[in-house]
Amino acid sequence: MKTSAFARTLSVAALLLGAAAPAVLAAPAVAASAPVADNPAAHPTFTVRVVGQGRPLLLIPGLNCPGAVWDETVAHYQKQYQCHIISLAGFAGTPLAAPLTDPLLPAVRDQLLAYINTQKLNHPVVLGHSLGGFLGLAMSVAQPDAVGPLVIVDSLPFLAAAQNPAATVETVRPMAEQTRQQMKKSQAPLAARRAMMAGMVTDTARQTQVARWGLASDPATTGQAMYDMYTTDLRTDVARIKQPVLVLGAWAAYAQYGSTKESTKAVFAQQYAKLPQTRIEMSEAGRHFLMYDDTAWFLAQTDAFLKQPAVAKK
Repeated sequence: MKTSAFARTLSVAALLLGAAAPAVLAAPAVAASAPVADNPAAHPTFTVRVVGQGRPLLLIPGLNCPGAVWDETVAHYQKQYQCHIISLAGFAGTPLAAPLTDPLLPAVRDQLLAYINTQKLNHPVVLGHSLGGFLGLAMSVAQPDAVGPLVIVDSLPFLAAAQNPAATVETVRPMAEQTRQQMKKSQAPLAARRAMMAGMVTDTARQTQVARWGLASDPATTGQAMYDMYTTDLRTDVARIKQPVLVLGAWAAYAQYGSTKESTKAVFAQQYAKLPQTRIEMSEAGRHFLMYDDTAWFLAQTDAFLKQPAVAKK
């Protein structure tokens, strides 16, 4: 039996978002300011942990993942970068400090930008995985002068167009609403979540960990975040981004849908076509969690990007 277009789209979305689909289917050290005393009440949509010294680096995880997803990355960079590690409220057991908003992601975006301002972070590098990469793009679109270089890990400006470039926000809105409602009711057990993770990360212990994070996430928050991603198209807006951008994509996980490295990279190239300063690289081995599956390649690509003169400058 062939997979329906709807279920196939949800599966691709799950791969890019790092979530279980519904059951229907080194730079030079740059001086940074000492952290300003944080006011968690000013950003109820996320918490922050600050580690290391040097140029500011904001690390944003994907859907249902906490900041701990970046632990190995932080260990690599903390001697040269002041790492601001984000955990989004409602994901992986991070408490909800305020009622869920609709839409959610614009509130997260604005609070992240306000955090950069209040902490006096000078053009921080933004490293975002999946949903975190989408937020990085949205931040730079909203305030092009506030954000520094971007490293986008397996994320797209318009998720819904991953398989159908002709998709629009209005054409996908009914499916997005259906997905939101299904996710609110999602009670998938750990075993089912772990099976889904096999398509996103290769190591079995990592599969279990990511599945546990999903189980500890608030279903309504997950559903709202997915809805916001489906119904936000940044493909034209990325033209406003002034900073260099490195996009790291995975294609191994999409091979089950008949994708090749070339066809997957073509999707990325089409979606990022209007972004002025961008380089797109595809991992040969990594699935969605590239920082886990292809760690050496991921760090080498990011290191080389951050060392480029146009990127390394403040």
